[in-house]
Amino acid sequence: MEKITLNLHGSFIEENELKRIKPEIMAAQKSLLNRKGVSSEMTGWLDYMYRIEKKEYEEIKTAAKYIKENSEAFILLGIGGSYLGAKAAIEAVRGDFHNELLSPQVYYAGLNLSGAYLKKLIRLVKEKEISIIVISKSGTTLETALSFRIFRELMEEKYGEESKNRIFVVTDKNKGALKSMSELKGYKTFVVPDDIGGRYSVITPVGLLPMAAAGLDIDKFMEGLKSGAEEYSDRNFESNACLLYAAARNILNRRNKEIEIFVNYEPSCTSIAEWWKQLYGESEGKEGKGIFPASLNFTTDLHSMGQFVQEGRKILFETTLSIENSQDDMEVPFDSNDFDRLNYISGKTFNYINSKAFEGTFMAHKDGNVPGIIITVPKMDEFYLAKLFYFFMMSCGISGYTIKVDPFTQPGVEAYKKNMFRLLGNKEKI
Repeated sequence: MEKITLNLHGSFIEENELKRIKPEIMAAQKSLLNRKGVSSEMTGWLDYMYRIEKKEYEEIKTAAKYIKENSEAFILLGIGGSYLGAKAAIEAVRGDFHNELLSPQVYYAGLNLSGAYLKKLIRLVKEKEISIIVISKSGTTLETALSFRIFRELMEEKYGEESKNRIFVVTDKNKGALKSMSELKGYKTFVVPDDIGGRYSVITPVGLLPMAAAGLDIDKFMEGLKSGAEEYSDRNFESNACLLYAAARNILNRRNKEIEIFVNYEPSCTSIAEWWKQLYGESEGKEGKGIFPASLNFTTDLHSMGQFVQEGRKILFETTLSIENSQDDMEVPFDSNDFDRLNYISGKTFNYINSKAFEGTFMAHKDGNVPGIIITVPKMDEFYLAKLFYFFMMSCGISGYTIKVDPFTQPGVEAYKKNMFRLLGNKEKI
């Protein structure tokens, strides 16, 4: 298998800077792998793929098979880490327009408080054969819980007693509102492990069940995780891309680069960036520290944000996700009239042209003194996607320890909730 590679040639980072930061990065990696750092009890993701119970893994496959065979569509209810990883994986592997081309169709709810969104989604799916996957450790997360009320009512009206066979729950093993409801209603449940936080949970049933239900090969996904665990646990700083990425981000941040823009050139990878933003935003953004994670979709956003990136304030750097091989492509046809004067690229493929757009943009931004990092994935399948997830999770944990914050908590998230519940009149939540 080929490796995911890291290219720092456009980052303006010098060899001596890497040497200076190496002891900090290596100490952070040691704390993470030896589980001696802060909140080490939340690092179960490091080896979960080796520890998952065989019985539960087979039950995930059985549930996914039922959903695929009995559903035209399934709805994933969750917010944050409860849906972002699965959505990223499904879109990246199934590709653009997958709901129009493949079955079952996949829809998402419980990720906002928009009544208009829910009403339109219900109108879209109510005549289809539906299954539901609801993911929440507590079962009381407002967005997800309210959406589940709506869809539970829909399912019971549509299927009656059989609705319990079409509702699948991923929640706490022993406690919580959703666990209690599942036992009462007879829903099939899967476990959110206690030692893995939401933004790291894509490798658990949180991600595995929706992925499998959407037709992804979770055996290949698990192999990718194991490959990532082996490769990125290596203590050789110079050859470990995961360590070098953590080092590069911290070096650039110390140069007052406050924003990291995650760039992709494939629309199907847009949700990978959304997952990545939560991972780094919640893990590093505390105690007045951290790099602000943003994302842009090129070449589309070059026509709106390219000007700022090129000539705006020098507070950002780019990390570009490059997919080396794509299965689908088209060739530019020859036009005898050549009205658009583009015959000079007729016969070339769109992927080739896209690669030149990437190279040209990277060169321009480098000339504009915008540091650039390139992460190249051989191809976007279940194996390499899992490895990419693990790459970022490992690097994020190391980076958090390097800047001396707890990368496995998110205390600031509770602040808005207290105000919201107070305004809604629920004093119990304050």
